[in-house]
Formats: sequence, C-alpha cells, structure tokens
Amino acid sequence: MTLTRRPVASLWIGERLHYLNQLCLKSHLDQGHPTTLYVTDQVKNAPEGVEIRPASEIMDIDMAVVKTTSASFLSNVFRYRMIRKTGAIWIDCDAFCHRPFPEEMDYVFGEHGMAGALNCGVVGMPQDCALMEALLDYYDNLPDYPEWWPKRFRKKMDALDPAIPRAVRIYEVERTAFGPQAFTHFAKKVGVFDQASPREVLYPVPFQLNDVFYDPHGRVEGHFTDRTLSVHLYTNGTKPYWRKNPPLPGSYAARMCEQVGIDPAAALEE
Repeated sequence: MTLTRRPVASLWIGERLHYLNQLCLKSHLDQGHPTTLYVTDQVKNAPEGVEIRPASEIMDIDMAVVKTTSASFLSNVFRYRMIRKTGAIWIDCDAFCHRPFPEEMDYVFGEHGMAGALNCGVVGMPQDCALMEALLDYYDNLPDYPEWWPKRFRKKMDALDPAIPRAVRIYEVERTAFGPQAFTHFAKKVGVFDQASPREVLYPVPFQLNDVFYDPHGRVEGHFTDRTLSVHLYTNGTKPYWRKNPPLPGSYAARMCEQVGIDPAAALEE
C-alpha cells in the first residue's frame, strides 16, 4: 500500500473500535492517505497500517470532563490543535473516504444536513490562518456566553450551578457550541464561510437520513456526485440495533466493509 497523499488523523477515547470506525479509518489508507489515530487508551483492534499515537502528544484529555459531557466534547478543540501541530486533515472516525482529498484543497470543510450549516467532522485548513486563530482563542479564552447565543440560551446557562465548569455549562445548554455552531460562527466571522464545499462533497447523505446506510434498498449512492470525497455515517445517531448487529447484506455499510476488508461481526458494540 503506497501512502503518498495528504495525511489524515483522528482521536479515539476508549479501548475498542466499532466495525464502522475500523471501516472508515481503513478507507483512508486504501485511498493513499497516511492515517494516524490518537488514543487515550490501548486500542488493539485498529486496522493494520493505522499509526497509533498517544493523544497527549497533542493535548491532555481531561477524562473527568469527558465523563460529564461526551467522548466527542474535547475532540472539538483537539482537532484544531492537531491541525495546528501536524498539518494533517482531521477526520471523524465515522467519515468514509470515497475519493482522495485533493492536494490543492486548502480549506476542507463543508455544509451538511438540510439547512446548509457547516459541520466539522472533516476539517483541513492552513496551520496558520484567521479561522485557526479564532477557534483556538475561543477554546482557550471561553467567553461568558458564546457570541451567537440568543437571550434564552443565556438565561438557561444563568440558571445552572456556577460551580460547574463554564465549558460544561455551555455544553449543557448547546451541545454543538464547541462543534458545528462554533465552526460555522467563526468561519463567517473571519470571512472564509464561502470556502465551504456544498453538502455533496463531504456530507452527501443528510444526517436525518442515516438509517439509509443499513438498508439494502437504500440507494445511498443516489446522493453522490462526481465531487463526493467523503461520506459521513453519523454513528452518534445510529440506532442501537445497528451498533450491535452486522449490517444487512447489500446495504451500503455491508458493501463497503466487503470492499475494504472489514469483518463487522468481529467488532460489534457489546
């Protein structure tokens, strides 16, 4: 396997990958992207060829904060610190590589869902740019309230126990305040929102329709165009049945596992 394309990287908090995560990581290797997985624990079931590195090389992960929020909470700041340090493209562990990322694509981010908002599940940007500075400043110097919040969100936060860390209180009010909402706000603020790719490039299937990946008659590829690079599987929204059972034969998930060489039955959620 020749890995000569742009490096990509992700973060895993936990000890064991699900088959969908194995699938997505391996798909980037198959497209020629050197793939690094930063970890907080000893992950022993990563696909062969994925480089495993300690997350502490990028930043310390406060597991107490993760426990009170979610595994994805600190990944939001981790991704930008990783890009700043390494220059790699960030990929969520549920982003399947459909085609290689072009070398000339300086900004790798795009619209998702039905409303045209931005997502940050796949992100690339120059290591030194206004968007990077704005995002890291936001995380390093949390405001009393995010700039885009309406009054009702501020009131909800004011009602929370002030002894709870501010980051956790912000998360309690708006779970995407450190992810897509922050990314969208600062992309607009620094004037790079127009660099966003249309939905078909990175998030061709709206997250509202994520069951289609497990449907043998789902016609997933009907959402794709010749511009599609990545396919987000939105595993956070996957129903428990699909996390604990192999995908049905003929479904997109099953076909991609067969194509990439992943055995779903060997890494189901316990």
